[in-house]
Order: sequence, then structure tokens, then C-alpha cells
Amino acid sequence: MKKILLIPILLMWPVLSPAQVMDKKTLSLEGAKKVIAAAVAEAKRLDAPGGVIAVVDDGGNLMALERLDNTFAAGANISIGKARTAVLFKKPTKVFEDIIKNGRTSMVALENFTPLQGGVPIILDGQVIGGVGVSGAASAQQDEELAIAGANASKDFAPMSSQMKPARVTYFEKEKVAEAFAKGAVLFDGSDKYMVHASRRDGPGMAEVHVRDADIIYVQEGSATFVTGGAVVDAKNTAPDEIRGKEISGGESRKIAKGDVIIVPAGTPHWFKDVPAAMTYYVVKAR
Repeated sequence: MKKILLIPILLMWPVLSPAQVMDKKTLSLEGAKKVIAAAVAEAKRLDAPGGVIAVVDDGGNLMALERLDNTFAAGANISIGKARTAVLFKKPTKVFEDIIKNGRTSMVALENFTPLQGGVPIILDGQVIGGVGVSGAASAQQDEELAIAGANASKDFAPMSSQMKPARVTYFEKEKVAEAFAKGAVLFDGSDKYMVHASRRDGPGMAEVHVRDADIIYVQEGSATFVTGGAVVDAKNTAPDEIRGKEISGGESRKIAKGDVIIVPAGTPHWFKDVPAAMTYYVVKAR
């Protein structure tokens, strides 16, 4: 009887035993480049005098490094050390600098240990996938600010194709599209990457600049004189990343009509200068 009972127990063993393999996220070279790009952008925003940004994988191996102009030579090794310390200990390096300042000086005896502010772990879905270290900015505090900006780039990392959930397909019947064009309305606003407007104009408008969005315009009916480039006159911020003005000085003027497509890159001034009759057009705003 004991032998018979043992069979189902053995069959259940794979189910009852702990998992032998765990899924692990890893930082790709493309991801490391995005971390550096985010840190460099923050350095420019803060007008940092220099800086070296180093990115390591979860084992502390260097993946990418960028040295800004006017940064002292030793900054490269220091930034790598900060990044390695942050990832291997899974904590910002400021934690260890503060511990040592508070008297635990024996920590400096650890090998491959750089307890200087400016190293931050890169975290994705609760997992430490790498580390970023910065050295050579205006101060230790600014080193850390640049590192945090770089590490935060992981929030925008795209999932691998095998992990991606299929996006929901959106469909608009012609009656709803016609209704949107009749009054000029947003047709789709369900993504942080793009929007679709069913736009209508019965006359000229204000000069516009969309700091973050490119406009892809397809003229459905009507025509207009459309100006791009130049400088916005009496420019004012009307919303975050949105600028409006009275008109455009200079720029390139062209006639657009039914069937035409024009793409206006983000940050480019544009203006419907003359609209002789009712005009309808699609606008895909791409971010």
C-alpha cells in the first residue's frame, strides 16, 4: 500500500516544489543609451558644467559611457564605480556616503566600492536591472540629480514583443466621423503616443507651436494658405508645451487643398493664414 500511495506523490512533485528558474529582466544596450540620453538632457536643462555618465548591467559590467565636454579625466572611473556600487548593493550610493559620514568608516575597506553620491540603481517592474553613475557635474547633489533622471528613463522602456499585450482596436463609424468633422473635435485620445483630430476651420486661426507633438495633416475638403517656420508674433504659453500667437513673421507659405498631406515636426511654428471656405482635415498628433 505504501508503494501505491507514493506514485501520486511523486507525480505531484513538480507542482509542489519551488520554481527552479525565475524570469529575469535585463538591460539592453538600447536601454543603456536611453538612460544616458535622459541624463544628458537633464544636464543640459540644469546647465551642468560637465559630467560623465556610466551605465552598468545588473552584474556591474560597463555597458555605456558618455563624457560631456569640460569634464575632468578621472570622472569616467568614478562614475563607473558609483554605478557598480549602486547596482551591486541595490541602493543609491548616497546611502553609503551618509553611513560613513555617521562614523562607520570601516565600510571603505570593501573592494570595488565607491561610496560617493551620484550612483542610482535602474529599476524596472521592481527588479534592479542596472545602475547609473554620474561624476563631474556642478556638485555631488547635481551628480545624483542627473543619475536619477537617467534611471527614471526605465519608466518608458518598451516591453519585449513577447511580453506586449495586444492593443485594443478602435473603430469609428462614418456617422460618428461626420459628426466630429461637423463641429471639429478630437476623434481619438486613447494613447500617450498619438491623437487623432477631425478638425474643421471656417476661417484663419492663430499661429501655433506644439513643443512635444508633430502634426500629420491630411486635407479632406477645402483649401488654405498654410505657413510653417518663421517666428510667432506675440507668442504666449496657453498650456504646457503649447504656444499661440497672433501670426507668423517670415516662414514658408504654401497652398494646401483636398488630398494633400503635410507633416509639421514638433516645435515648428505653423499657421492657417487664409481659409477662404469651410475646410475639414484630419490631424494625427504624434508624440
